[in-house]
Amino acid sequence: MKIGLTYTGTEEKHNNYVRWLQSSSSKPEIVTLSADKDNLEELNDCDALVLSGGVDMHPEFYNSSTIEYPNAPEQGFQRERDLFEIAAFELAQWNNLPVLGICRGMQLMNCALKGDLEQDIGKLNPRHKAENLIDKKHDIRVEPDSVLSEIADEGNFQVNSAHHQRIKRLSKELKMNAIADDGTIEGVEWADKKDKPFLLGVQWHPERMYKFELQDSPLSKNLREHFISAIKKSMATK
Repeated sequence: MKIGLTYTGTEEKHNNYVRWLQSSSSKPEIVTLSADKDNLEELNDCDALVLSGGVDMHPEFYNSSTIEYPNAPEQGFQRERDLFEIAAFELAQWNNLPVLGICRGMQLMNCALKGDLEQDIGKLNPRHKAENLIDKKHDIRVEPDSVLSEIADEGNFQVNSAHHQRIKRLSKELKMNAIADDGTIEGVEWADKKDKPFLLGVQWHPERMYKFELQDSPLSKNLREHFISAIKKSMATK
């Protein structure tokens, strides 16, 4: 089993994803995909795709020609990464690969499917935005009748949080499966999953929930195992 994983920007953060994915008994091989490597074609040899977190997408990719918030990324936008990862998502769909989007990855999927983002959540930042590289922690509610409720059961859970943007207009192709009590969409999946490959997006970071001793939370451990199971099912049909 090979999982394509987009490079999140630093070795430490990238290795969190690798460690989390390989904590499964299946021990998948991880193929790092990035605009710098220009290795999109390697996704053709993969069995799934994980779109990682990282720097804000450029607003042009969600139909905005202006930057409406004061604290644009210090390292600048990474337009090449945006283009590369949108292409990776589209290729994964073409190849019927299971896809998991985490934080930025979930937002990117929504944008690629014609949704958009709220550029900065402003007064809600103290609850959601990391400070001094330390995630926040808050409750979310998992919605019934969703793939995520099959993974974790419906109800309230704690997750970590490290973002200052959120989905504003949800793609018509997606439905919300988890929400914070301030209205922030915390998870998405297909609105109609018939004849579509597995797809799940989460706003939190399951790969580093261990920092809050939440590594055994259904929204980390069960989520990973369900994703691995979806990959195995996908592989069995090819």
